[in-house]
Amino acid sequence: MEVLFANGKVTLDPQYKPQLLDLATKAKTVTGYVVQVKGYASSVGSAALNQKLSTERADNVTNFLEQQGGIPLTNMLAPGAMGTSKQVAPDTSKEGQAENRRVVVRILQNKGIAGT
Repeated sequence: MEVLFANGKVTLDPQYKPQLLDLATKAKTVTGYVVQVKGYASSVGSAALNQKLSTERADNVTNFLEQQGGIPLTNMLAPGAMGTSKQVAPDTSKEGQAENRRVVVRILQNKGIAGT
């Protein structure tokens, strides 16, 4: 799932909280699950600022999943700060920039733990 952020913002928008809680509930049904969280930024502003924003966005989503979703840190990969890499839309429009300011959350299965 994707969580989008306002320009220059790292605060989790309340509209995404129910979706993240649903994801946490679903993850717990997967044997050997791990949750991957990667933060991204649009290319507006300096590279250093965008790296910082992507880090804080990923950290905030990770903290929410741990504290509110009950996902133990042992079941989470270290949050990834992707900066401006892997842009999903052109940064030449406000809409494109908005799509690039995101955190991507995925449920993965550790086949070694799951025994599959």
